[in-house]
Amino acid sequence: MDWESCWVHWPDFWLPRDRDGFADVLQQLWTRAEAERVEIACSGGFGRTGTALACLTVLDGVPGNKAVAYVREHYSRRAVETPWQRRFAARFVGFKRA
Repeated sequence: MDWESCWVHWPDFWLPRDRDGFADVLQQLWTRAEAERVEIACSGGFGRTGTALACLTVLDGVPGNKAVAYVREHYSRRAVETPWQRRFAARFVGFKRA
């Protein structure tokens, strides 16, 4: 089955290359999730996926400093693999679009 997709350039174990573009894509995903099924995925399913999920929880109202713990509790203990991914998720509120 074909479905609409949007790719974010994000090297494994690192951060999105275009952070503002990532914030825009995540905002669109968050908005669409209200009425549609959406998917976040990477090849391993933990580092980039977990980081994106943590950022998504921030958009949904979870405080940035609790986002990683929330995703680890509700998705996977292995989510968000590197210290810089943890910092990025915790500070994501700074990238949040109105």
